[in-house]
Amino acid sequence: MIGTLLDGYREHIVATHKQPLFLLLAGFITSFVCIRFSVRMIRAKVRWWPGNITPGGLHIHHMVFGLGFLLLGGIGVIATNGGHPWINWFGFSFGIGCGLVLDEFALILHLDDVYWSAQGRKSVDAVILGILVTALLLTGYVPLGAVPGQSAPNGGGRWGLVAVISANALLSVVALLKGKMWTGLLGIMVPGLSAVGAVRLARPSSPWARWRYADRPRRRRRAVRRERLLHARADRARTWLFDLIAGAPDKVPAHHTATHRVAERMAARATAHLDAHAARSLARRSARLADRRSALPQPHPAGGPAGGGPDPAREDGARRRRRTVHAGRSRTYAVRPGADGLASGARPGTRTPYRHPRLPHPQPRR
Repeated sequence: MIGTLLDGYREHIVATHKQPLFLLLAGFITSFVCIRFSVRMIRAKVRWWPGNITPGGLHIHHMVFGLGFLLLGGIGVIATNGGHPWINWFGFSFGIGCGLVLDEFALILHLDDVYWSAQGRKSVDAVILGILVTALLLTGYVPLGAVPGQSAPNGGGRWGLVAVISANALLSVVALLKGKMWTGLLGIMVPGLSAVGAVRLARPSSPWARWRYADRPRRRRRAVRRERLLHARADRARTWLFDLIAGAPDKVPAHHTATHRVAERMAARATAHLDAHAARSLARRSARLADRRSALPQPHPAGGPAGGGPDPAREDGARRRRRTVHAGRSRTYAVRPGADGLASGARPGTRTPYRHPRLPHPQPRR
């Protein structure tokens, strides 16, 4: 059986000049598996496993070593002009660097140590996507399903090839806009896959749904229902698989610093929204007050009886009311006119004291 495998390797890999790409993929997978095993041992605090590399108290992430392997592989291939057998070793070095760097892709994206958080799952997505693309290249698939120097499948020559590449690229972009990341990215390599993602309903949180489903409530409800039934199950299965491969993320406690940062970020956004809302409300209130003031009758040009001063009659009435209250006497109010314009038994221009029906009339002070 080993002899059969070696014969197949020579026939399909070495003879087709794909050995550097195969070694790149081997280094990619090997480095990812090894580093994930290492970090899970460190996370489990196994005593026999060496911990993080912290010279002088500085934690050096394995992304730093990955950058070194990437530089070694890239510069080495250019320096040796891709000659054998150096290209094989440099391809293996480049694959090791890819695995180490993409394993901390989320750290590069967020500029924060989110390795064991929910945001750290982006690293696993990036690694698996990179492995799939490299494997497809190794098996003969090329980007957009076109091989340079060959005509299009329909025999249309160069323009037919351009049409096939353009149509597949457009379908891949539509699938990505509909929120189908895996279908859109893998559709670049496999032409028919992008068409499937382009014709199906978009995910409710995707840009396509925000642009196209805003005035189509029925289609949006269908997308939400499909997301709840179909995509939720697929996401749970993918989460279970990724937990098995890379370990489950930590459940961040309420007092964690990352939780505080997220809470402060959300509070800042809410405060900015509330400040803008309060400013708009204040502007509307000021406009209404200005309208009401403009609707009031304007004062006399002379400024009133005293040339702009207070009205003496109103001040005299206010002083009388204050004296009445201080003296303890009951205040008098003008009786509302009845159907004939006056209260029964009242003379025009007179005031009658108001008495509560259940309280005795207060006696004047002696």
